[in-house]
Amino acid sequence: MRKSGPMTDPQQPAAAHQSDADDVEQYACPKCGAQPGSPCRSRGGAVASAYHTRRFTMVPRLKKTLRVPTPADRGPGRPWRPGTPPPAPINPELPSADIRIGYARCSTLGQELDSQLDALAKHGIPRDKIFSEKISTRVRVRPKFEEALRTAREVKAHAPHCRVIFTVYEMKRLGRDAAELTALADHLTAHGLVLEMLAGPLPGIYDPSGPGKLLFAFFAAMAETERENIRESTLEGLDTAARKGKHGGRPPVITDDMLHTVLRRRANGESVEQIQPDLIIPTGKRKGQNPSVASIYRALAEHAKREAYPEAVEQARADFAALKAGGALPEPRTEGLAAGSTTAHSA
Repeated sequence: MRKSGPMTDPQQPAAAHQSDADDVEQYACPKCGAQPGSPCRSRGGAVASAYHTRRFTMVPRLKKTLRVPTPADRGPGRPWRPGTPPPAPINPELPSADIRIGYARCSTLGQELDSQLDALAKHGIPRDKIFSEKISTRVRVRPKFEEALRTAREVKAHAPHCRVIFTVYEMKRLGRDAAELTALADHLTAHGLVLEMLAGPLPGIYDPSGPGKLLFAFFAAMAETERENIRESTLEGLDTAARKGKHGGRPPVITDDMLHTVLRRRANGESVEQIQPDLIIPTGKRKGQNPSVASIYRALAEHAKREAYPEAVEQARADFAALKAGGALPEPRTEGLAAGSTTAHSA
């Protein structure tokens, strides 16, 4: 089968390997009425085994061809269904331009986005074309990210003659999962969009062909490995701090000084409700406010547990010593046990 080789816009997918069927389906069929993008239809309502002569002779290079069969992927003989119309040809006289859509992201609310926003703005992206959010890449659905992708696709659909560039500061802003990053790059390429990174290991326009794709996959895997290393280091640090008695989290509402005040005033006959208005939270988000009555009662309950535990241990030791002194404990058994075995005691 002969291949056509028309010149194509460098910003559009190459059509150098377009088949005879693709060329024929650029036209509507004057005989069966099939619209562009669809195979010819037989009288019985099935996909015709070959294109009608009046249709394929519209293609200049096929004017002298006797027959153009319908390719197997069009399903000849099967019930006819309309296909996807081919994209409208781009007028070469239309001015072409680069349209950039920016995306900025950080993982936590405590991190700042200013450096990314400034870098994207300096690259010529208007603020209203930059989508930003504070969300972890572990969250599968990122609203602003999805909105940025949707906007880029819509812009490309309305301005197919322009190059639409999806710009981020670095690869890690898109995600840290290798499979997800590779799928995203393929998605952008399939929709005629261009990926651009301003910093990181692969700055510049992403080339989806040849070495560019291999490098992108390599650094995507490196980004995933880096995330796992960060996670393991964080867990190790938390475990080490916990062994040293340091636990993360917000500071307690009821401090030791406040607890001592409550205990002293309760000993003098005051109720928790009377003491509560005089207590002030010294740190945290509620700094300067009064703690709730429930918080005070929880602190008192925890204090009671801490005080009761040592007393219970001392009482148990005293009871054990009394039983041993009174001869109420049986003698340990040593017969029938191998040397070095642990002797069992029963109280």
